[in-house]
Amino acid sequence: MTKRNVVINILGVIKDAKGRGHKRWHAWRPTISLVSHPEFPVDRMEMLYEPDYLRLAKRVMEDVQQVSPHTQVALVETAWSDPWDFADVYSWLLEFSQHYNFDTDNENYYLNITTGTHVNQICMFLLSEAQLFPARLVQVSPDFNAPPEEKSKGILRVIDLDLSKYDALSQRFQQQAQAGTEFLKAGIQTRDIAFNQMIEEIEQVAISSRDTILLQGPTGAGKSQLARRIYELKATRKEVTASFVPVNCATLVGEGAMSALFGHVKGAFTGAINPRSGYLKQADKGVLFLDEIGELGLDEQAMLLHAIESKEFYPVGADSLVYSDFQLIAGTNKDLQEEVKQGRFREDLLARIDIWSWRLPSLKQRMDDFEVNLEFELHQSARLLDRHIRFSMAAKEQYLSFAKSPSATWAANFRDLNASVTRMATLSPSGRIERNTVEREIQRLQNRWQQQIENKQVDLTEWLDKEVIEELDYFDQMQLQSVIQACKQYTTAAEASRALFDKSRLRKQTQNDSHRLRMYLQKFGLTFKQIKNS
Repeated sequence: MTKRNVVINILGVIKDAKGRGHKRWHAWRPTISLVSHPEFPVDRMEMLYEPDYLRLAKRVMEDVQQVSPHTQVALVETAWSDPWDFADVYSWLLEFSQHYNFDTDNENYYLNITTGTHVNQICMFLLSEAQLFPARLVQVSPDFNAPPEEKSKGILRVIDLDLSKYDALSQRFQQQAQAGTEFLKAGIQTRDIAFNQMIEEIEQVAISSRDTILLQGPTGAGKSQLARRIYELKATRKEVTASFVPVNCATLVGEGAMSALFGHVKGAFTGAINPRSGYLKQADKGVLFLDEIGELGLDEQAMLLHAIESKEFYPVGADSLVYSDFQLIAGTNKDLQEEVKQGRFREDLLARIDIWSWRLPSLKQRMDDFEVNLEFELHQSARLLDRHIRFSMAAKEQYLSFAKSPSATWAANFRDLNASVTRMATLSPSGRIERNTVEREIQRLQNRWQQQIENKQVDLTEWLDKEVIEELDYFDQMQLQSVIQACKQYTTAAEASRALFDKSRLRKQTQNDSHRLRMYLQKFGLTFKQIKNS
C-alpha cells in the first residue's frame, strides 16, 4: 500500500501573497508550487499561520484546493509571539510535534523549509535532524527557465538528512572533534572508559577556556606530558601565541624562588648584576606550567594568587608593576586540601586554581591500557634507537603477566615503564626482545622496588605509642610496617588489600579483602585513610 504524503508548511506572508486576482496564477508562490508536482502528490497539508494572516491563509487554502483537489488542508494557528525569537519558535514547534498524531506506518511526513523566517527554517531543520519530527525536508524554488505559463510550478527538492553525503560530512566533523582528544593521548588508543572521558573533558576545556587547570596525581602519572600537549593543542588553534614555560616548584628554594618566578631588577640583592624577567613574564601570551605547586612557599603563593587574578606583579626590588597575560596549568602529587588544613597551602589560592581539576590515575590503576602504553613506549624506543623493536610472543606474554600481577608495584608509574622498555630495547641489539631479557628485567624491577621499600622503612613510633610497640613481637612489628607501607603505596584500600592477600584471596569463594585489611588495622587503632593522609 502506498503511503500518504503529509506536508507541514508555514504560510509565506510575502511570497504566498504575490499577485492579485487572476495575475496571482502567473506568479511563483511557494505553497502553490508545493502542490503543483504530480510526481510528489500532497495528500494533506498542515498550514501553519500567524493570527494576523488568517485571511491570507484562507485564500491560499482555496487556491491549493483548486490546483490539487485531492489535497486536504488544515489551518493551524501558531502561538509564537515573535517569528524571529528562536526559543519561542522552537518551543512551539516542539510542543506541536509532541501532540501531533504521527502515523509513520501509513504516512510520509515532510517539513517545507521554503517559507517563514530564517529562524522558522532553522528550527524545522533541527527538529527533523533530531528526529523529533519523523520527517524529511522539502524545498521549492522558482524555475527561471520555465515558460511563462509554467512559472508558478517551480522546482521541488526533497532533502534527506540520511543521505550518504550528509553522513560522510557528519563523520568528518566527528573526526575533527576526536582529533583533539587523540592528540592529548599522544595517539594512544586507550580503552579505559573513565580515562577517555576525562581526556575528552580536558580537550573541551583546553580549546574553549583560559581558566586555570589543576592536574593532580602521583609522580610519574604523566602530568607534565599532558600539560605540554594541552599547550600544543591550544597553540595549533591559536588560543595561545607564545611559549610553554614548565617549572618544577620543588627546585625553587630559598631566596631565589621569588626571583625565579617573578624576576628581579638590577641590584635588587647581592649578586643581582643583571635584571631577570622571571618565569611568569616569559609565559606572557603563553602557558605557565607549575609542577608540584604544593612545594611553593606561602609568600610565593600570595604573590602568585595576585598575579593570576590581576595579571600584574612586582619583580623583586621593582617599583613598577609588570604585566603578563599567561594561562596557568598547575600540577601536584599532594592532597592540597590536606595541605590547607596543615597551614602549608593558601586556601584562597587553592580556590583560584581549582576551577578545572582532574586526577590522573596511576599506571597500576590503568591495567586495561597497559598493553597499548607498552606498544607506545616500544615505538618511542625504536625511534630513539633508530631500529625496529618488538617482543617475541612468549616474551611479551611473560612481561604482561608480570606487569599486571600484584607484585608489580610500578612505584614510579610511567617513568618505571619507560625506563624498563628502554633497558630491554637497548639490550636487544637484534631488535627482538626475548624471554631471557624479560626475565632479567623483571628481576631488576623487583630488586629496585624492594630497595625503595627498604629505603622508606616505616617508623612505627609515628603511629603507635612506644609502650605499645615494646609489647609487640619483632615479627608483628615487621608485619605492621609492611602493611602500613602497602597502604601508603597504593591509592585505594582495595588495591592495597589485593596486593597483601594476593594468594589467599584466590582460595576464598568470596573475596572481601578490604574488610580483612580494615580489621587488621583496627587492632592498632589505625585506618587506611589515616595512613594515606599522613
